[in-house]
Amino acid sequence: MVNHHQYSQYTAGESLYVTLGVEKGAGPDDIKKAYRKMALRYHPDKNQGNLDAEEKFKEVNRAHKVLQDEKKRQIYDEYGSFGLYIAEQIGEENKNCNNEWTSVNASGIRQTDANSAVETRVKKGQGK
Repeated sequence: MVNHHQYSQYTAGESLYVTLGVEKGAGPDDIKKAYRKMALRYHPDKNQGNLDAEEKFKEVNRAHKVLQDEKKRQIYDEYGSFGLYIAEQIGEENKNCNNEWTSVNASGIRQTDANSAVETRVKKGQGK
């Protein structure tokens, strides 16, 4: 099950890069260094009872999770948080199929799935 809350920060305007305090072109070492610094600053053990720090710690972890993964970062850079959401809906087995999920229709069905369903019905003689 996808946690829709994890995408709310991105739609609210704060990017993952801002969350970690790095530039968009930052390399893996810069991301790792920024993550460690932010995680230490907002860690719940250092900020006991501070709910804002706890929430910031979660945001920092979410940002790091995406930006340290080359594939997720590429999707985020190209499609934003909605792209990440769609990629998770498609699942791990299809995460390398970038072009397939870019054509999601209004009902949320990937165009390739819809085409496959139509082709299957036609082959079985059921028409469209």
